[in-house]
Amino acid sequence: MTFWKVSKSCPKSGWLGLFYTGENVDNGYIYGLINVAAFLAQSMKETIQYDACDENSWDLIGGKYPLSNACGQLGQSYQDYHCSDEEKHMECPVDPNMSITAVTHAKWYGAPGPLFCGPKTEYSFTGIWDHLYECNRPWANPPETCSVYEGQKAGKYDNSAPYANNAGRTDVEGCCWWGRGVIQTSGVCNFGKLNYYLGARAAADGRDSRYPTIDFCKDPEVICSSAEYKELKWIAG
Repeated sequence: MTFWKVSKSCPKSGWLGLFYTGENVDNGYIYGLINVAAFLAQSMKETIQYDACDENSWDLIGGKYPLSNACGQLGQSYQDYHCSDEEKHMECPVDPNMSITAVTHAKWYGAPGPLFCGPKTEYSFTGIWDHLYECNRPWANPPETCSVYEGQKAGKYDNSAPYANNAGRTDVEGCCWWGRGVIQTSGVCNFGKLNYYLGARAAADGRDSRYPTIDFCKDPEVICSSAEYKELKWIAG
C-alpha cells in the first residue's frame, strides 16, 4: 500500500492522521508538502531503495556479519533503548523467551539472511553469516542449493563458533527490537509508544486505539508481516 493510499484514509485536517500536511493559513500547504517530501526522502534512504521493511544486517565486524546484529548494529543495543523516566510507563518489557524471524532481508550478492531473535535455550550462542560461501553447488555430493531465502546467490548461517557483534553480544536473547517500517522504528521505548498510542495498550487503558487488537510489544514483527494492515510499515516510525 502506498503512502498516498494510507494518507487518503486518514482525517482531512492539518494532521493527515499521523502525517503533518500543513495548516489552514496562506501557503500552509507548502509546509505540509515539504514535510511529506522529507519523510519520503528519509524513507527512500532507510528502506525503499532496498525494498525492505525489516532492518538489514549490514554491520561487518572483522569482515564478517555477526548474527547478533539483531541486538543492535554499530555498537547499539536496541533492547536498552529505554524511555525517559516520565515516559517509562509506555515502553515494552523485554521478554527473554520471545522468538521472531524477520520477513525481509538484504538482497545484494551474499547478503545476510533475515535477522532473528530467540532465548539462550534455543540459541546458546550465535555465529556469523558467511557471505563468501558458495551455496549454489548442484554438482556437490550431496548437491547444495541456496535455500535460506528466495533469490539468494551466496552465503550461509554458520553457528560453529560464537562471534560477537560491535557491542560484544554473541547471543540473541531479548534482541527482537531491530528496526521496522519505512523509517525503522526500533527499541523498546519506540515500540512501546506505538503500542501505547495506537495498539492494544491504548485499548486496554480505555483510550481510542487505531489497532486495538495488535500488541506491538508482544509482536513487533506485525509491522512487516501483517497482511491485514499493510499500512503499518508506513505508520510505524
